[in-house]
Amino acid sequence: MQNRIDEMVVRFAEQVLRFRWLVMALAVILAVAAASGGRFLAFDTNYRVFFGKDNPQLLAFDAVEAIYSKNDNVMFILKPKSGDAFSSDMLQAMAKLTEGGWQLPFSTRVDSIPNFQHSYAVGDDLTVEDLARDTASLDQAGRDRVASVAMDDPLLFNRLVAADRGAAAVNVTITLPRKEMGEVPSVMAAARSLAEEVRGEFPGIELVLTGMVPMNAAFEEASINDISFLIPIMYGVLILAMIGFLRSFSGTLGTVLVIGLSAATAMGLAGWLGIRLTPPSAAAPTIILSLAIADSVHILVVMFAAMRRGMDKRAAVVESLRINFGPVFLTSLTTAIGFLTLNSSDAPPFHGLGNITAMGVMAAWVYSIFFLPAFMSVMPVRVKVRATAAGEVHRSLMERWADFVIEKRSVLLVGTAGAVILLGAMIPRIVLDDRFVEYFTPNIDFRSHTDFAQEHLTGIYQVEFSVEAGESGGVSNPDYLAKLSGFTDWLRAQPETDHVNSITDIFKRLNKNMHGDDPAAYTLPTDRELAAQYLLLYEMSLPFGLDLNNQINVDKSATRITVTFKNSSTKEVREFTARAEAWLRDNAPAAMQAIGTSPTVMFAYISERNIRSMLLGTTTALILISLCLVLALRSIKLGLLSMVPNLAPAVVTFGVWSLFVGEVGLASSVITATSLGLIVDATVHFLSKYMRARRSHGDSPEDSIRYAFNTVGTALWTTTAIVVAGFGVLALSDFTVNAEMGLLTAFAVAAALVIDFVLLPPLLMAVERKQRRSDYVAQEAY
Repeated sequence: MQNRIDEMVVRFAEQVLRFRWLVMALAVILAVAAASGGRFLAFDTNYRVFFGKDNPQLLAFDAVEAIYSKNDNVMFILKPKSGDAFSSDMLQAMAKLTEGGWQLPFSTRVDSIPNFQHSYAVGDDLTVEDLARDTASLDQAGRDRVASVAMDDPLLFNRLVAADRGAAAVNVTITLPRKEMGEVPSVMAAARSLAEEVRGEFPGIELVLTGMVPMNAAFEEASINDISFLIPIMYGVLILAMIGFLRSFSGTLGTVLVIGLSAATAMGLAGWLGIRLTPPSAAAPTIILSLAIADSVHILVVMFAAMRRGMDKRAAVVESLRINFGPVFLTSLTTAIGFLTLNSSDAPPFHGLGNITAMGVMAAWVYSIFFLPAFMSVMPVRVKVRATAAGEVHRSLMERWADFVIEKRSVLLVGTAGAVILLGAMIPRIVLDDRFVEYFTPNIDFRSHTDFAQEHLTGIYQVEFSVEAGESGGVSNPDYLAKLSGFTDWLRAQPETDHVNSITDIFKRLNKNMHGDDPAAYTLPTDRELAAQYLLLYEMSLPFGLDLNNQINVDKSATRITVTFKNSSTKEVREFTARAEAWLRDNAPAAMQAIGTSPTVMFAYISERNIRSMLLGTTTALILISLCLVLALRSIKLGLLSMVPNLAPAVVTFGVWSLFVGEVGLASSVITATSLGLIVDATVHFLSKYMRARRSHGDSPEDSIRYAFNTVGTALWTTTAIVVAGFGVLALSDFTVNAEMGLLTAFAVAAALVIDFVLLPPLLMAVERKQRRSDYVAQEAY
C-alpha cells in the first residue's frame, strides 16, 4: 500500500515540476485573490466580544443595563504636582474637564466636584446647586467650603476625591450606540484631545485617562501594536533561522515566500468571512509565520540531503515530496484540528484565532507542496556532493543520540515517566487569576493610567447590585431603605471596598437638609410619604443630565448599588460577590435578593467557564488526532501509544508553570488545544519514519529508531527551534493573554521535542520488544 501511495506522490511531484511556471502563477493568483479580503478586516474594540451570547454573567449585566443607564465611561484622574485637590488650578482644571466632557461623542453625563449637586437648607426651602459654580473666582474660604463638603459626602469621598486630598477625578458617562466600529476611537480621540488641552493650560497637574471606554480602546491598540511590532520581528527571526539552518539563499527565499503567502491568504480569508480582529485573533499572523515554516523545512532538508548524496535537483525535489507528502499533510491536518477546537471556547475571540490559524496552516501545506517545489526547481541551488557534508555531521550526532537512547532505554523510560508524573502532581497548585487591567502591559496607556488611578485615587473594578423593593415607588419605603442601608454599611466594611454608591446616602442628606441641616438628622426618613416627597423635590431640582436614572429605575421599584474596590484577583471578586449575595439572602426580604454583576464579574468567571468549555473541545481534538494517526500509521497500537507523547508535554508545561509562576489566566484555558496540534508534529514525523523502517526493511525496533533519528532528527529539532522562537516572539506582546499563550506554547513544543527524543523511543522498544519482524510486511525497499 505504501508503495502505491509513493508512486502516486511521485507522479504528482513530476506534474508539479512539469507545469512549474503555471503552478507558481496559480499560487500567486490564489494568494492575491484571498488576500484582497483583507480590506474587510476590522477591529472589534468592545470588551463584550470576550463573552458569548449565552454567557450568564453577560446576560445578567445586560439585564441591569436595560433597567438603568449604561456605565461605560471615561474617567479623568488629576493629581497636582504640588498642593492638593482643592487648589485653584485643580478646581479650574476639573471645571474645564467637566465642560469639555459634555462635548465628548456619546456623552450623557459628567460627574465632578465642581458640578456635584450639593443640597442644603435655606429656611424651609431646599436648595440644590453646583458645588463650585465659578471655580476661577473662588477665594481660599470658598475652596475650603468646597473641600469640606466633598470630603464629608460619601458620594464623593474616595470616588471623585482621594482620602488624602492628593487626587481628584472627573467621570464622563458614555452611552455607546454599538452600531459602528469607529465609536470608541472617536470618543478616545476627543478625550485625549481634551486631556492635552488641559495639560497645556495647567502644566502643574498630572492627568491620565481610565475607564471602560479606554479599556475598549486598549484592545485595539494592543492588536495594532502586535501586528506592527511582532510580525517584523518574527520575519527577522525566521530569515536568520533559515539562513543559519539551511545555508541556502534559494531555500530561505522560498520559505519566506511560502509563509508570506500563507499569512496573507489566511488574513484575507478572515476578511472575506467577516471575522473581526481582536487581541487574540490578531496574534494569528505571528503564529502562522512560525507554523508555516515547518512544512518548508522538512521538504528542503530532505531535498538538500538527497542532492548531497548525488541526486540532481529535480530528482531530489521528487524524492523529498515522496518522503514528506504524507507526514507534512498529517501534521498540517492535526495542527488545524487543534486550532479549530478553539471554536468550543466560551470566549469568541479564540474562535477567530483558531479559524484564522487553521486556514493559514492548511494554506501553508498547499503552498509547500505546490509553490515551493516549483519555485526551487527554477532557482539556482548550490549543494556540493561530498562524503562529509554538513548534514552528515548532524546525522552522526543523531546516530550517536540514537545509540545512547537505545542503551539507556530503561533508565530514560522510568526517569522521564516519573518526572512527567511528578510534574503532573504539581498542576493542582495552579491558581486561576484574570485581572482584566493586567491583560495589558504598562506599554499600553490604559494599563499605566489605570495603575496610576489605583495608586492615587480609585480603581475601575466594580460590582453592581440591582436591589428590588418589590413594588412601584418602593424605594421610598423606610423598611426597604433600612435594609438597603444595612447592606451598604456591610459593603463598606469589606476589606476590598474603596467606595459604595448608594441612594441611601442621598436620602440621609435630604433628611438632614429638611431638618435645617441638623447633623443629628443625617438619618433615613421614617415616613414613606415624606421620603417620597424629599426624593421628588430633589429630582425636580436636578439639571438635565444629572438625574438619578443611573441609580433608580423608572417606576422607582429598584435601585442600583455600585461597589468600587481595589485591584483584586478573580478569586477575590467571586468570593466578594458570593458573600454579598449571601448577606442579602440572610438579612433581606426575598424581593431584595440580587446577584452581583459588572464587567469585573464577567471577567472573573471567564477562565473558569472557558476551561470547562474547552474540555470537550480538547477531548474531541485528542480523539480526532489519534484517529488520524491510527489511519495514517495503519496501527491502532501506535495510534493509541501516540497519546502519551501528545499529552505529556502539556502536563510538563503546567507542572513547571505551577512551580515557577503559580497563576494562570485566560491563556491557560486554550493552551492544551493550541499546543496539541503542534506537539503532534514531532510525533507524527518520528513515528512515520519508524514505521517506514519497520515495514520497508522489517528492521528491529532498535534499528527503526536509528533510522528515524537519522532521517528526521535534524529536521525535528530545527523546526522545533523555529516554532519555539516564533511563539517566543509572541511573548513580547503587549496583550498579556497572548504573551502567556506564547510562553506556554513555546515551552510545550520544546517539551514535546524532549519527550519525543527521550521518552517515545524507549516506549516504542518496550511495547514492540515482542513484535516479530515478519509481522511487518515489507512493501518496498527504501
